Amino acid sequence: MNDKNPYEEIINLPHHTSVKHPMLGKDSYAAQFSPFAALSGYDGIVSEAARFTDEGPSMNETDAEIINAKLRILSDRIKERPEITVTYFSKDKRKPGGKYVEKTAIAKKIDEVERNICFSDGAKLPFDVITDIRSEIFDVLEQN
Repeated sequence: MNDKNPYEEIINLPHHTSVKHPMLGKDSYAAQFSPFAALSGYDGIVSEAARFTDEGPSMNETDAEIINAKLRILSDRIKERPEITVTYFSKDKRKPGGKYVEKTAIAKKIDEVERNICFSDGAKLPFDVITDIRSEIFDVLEQN
């Protein structure tokens, strides 16, 4: 029997590189195995858990008074159809918390029974989610 290593002739040869088929990058190489992932949906769950949400608004008494004063002015001048920018808190549908959103539109109606601002585009916004209202009609408040 020969004590010689059977692979001795080829062990130090350079690695073969195909001319027709370029090598896959690391991302592509890993992606070819993704259909066999043991935990389907895992990436979505991790992404959802990592998604940031804000806590709900914590309004103090002064902030609430300012919002109420602006709503009264808006109610008095609603026939002018003023353009307003409202910042409000939108609750997240999937997890605790939410995000602050701004909406700029023409105010059409103040519904004091339902406690909503109605806009000319048909949207309604409840008073209790509003954190700020800005408009030229409030310039009188800001001067005082």
